[in-house]
Amino acid sequence: MDAIAQRRELRRQLAERRRALSPAQRIAAAQGLRHSLEQLPEYLTDARVAGYWASNGELPLNLVIPPLAGRGQQFLLPVLAKERQLRFAPWQAGDPVEPNRHGIPEPAAPRELLAPFQLDLVLVPLLAFDRRGHRLGYGGGWYDRSFAFLKDQARPTEPLLVGIAYDFQELERIEAERWDVPLDYVATDRELIDCTATAQDRETDA
Repeated sequence: MDAIAQRRELRRQLAERRRALSPAQRIAAAQGLRHSLEQLPEYLTDARVAGYWASNGELPLNLVIPPLAGRGQQFLLPVLAKERQLRFAPWQAGDPVEPNRHGIPEPAAPRELLAPFQLDLVLVPLLAFDRRGHRLGYGGGWYDRSFAFLKDQARPTEPLLVGIAYDFQELERIEAERWDVPLDYVATDRELIDCTATAQDRETDA
């Protein structure tokens, strides 16, 4: 099996394991995720925090989003734009959404769209990760393309990229592609992982 086929099979297996979780397991994971993110100062203070609408078994952000408004922070959801680029629209509970071309809800007729560089903190969905900040996404390259400008900057910087995952989505090592944009942190239902501590390892991989 070649590398592309291996990644495809790995994506299938991890997505299947996520979908198999019970409602009780999802609730417990959401609670654990909020606790992990509360260890990250930026989650408590950054003005513009982007996330995602959980689908296909992704770790839900339903306990992470509500505290933001109470602290005066703005939450945003991704919107598919041209040339496989993401833009981000402010969203709060009750605002209308509509499915995009992949069937994932996004803000309907947003009044404002922000570019990736205008964000402070981004909660990034993924299928697998390693502790060096490498991420296995869904194969579309939307996040890597949208945040490619970070590859030329000293990290961490703004926006801070934080992968969101269940603990079981961790792999020992993910081979990075040249276009991959590494994560600064990963927040799971068990812990907050500082990937910048292994930045030197990432440099030697490049």
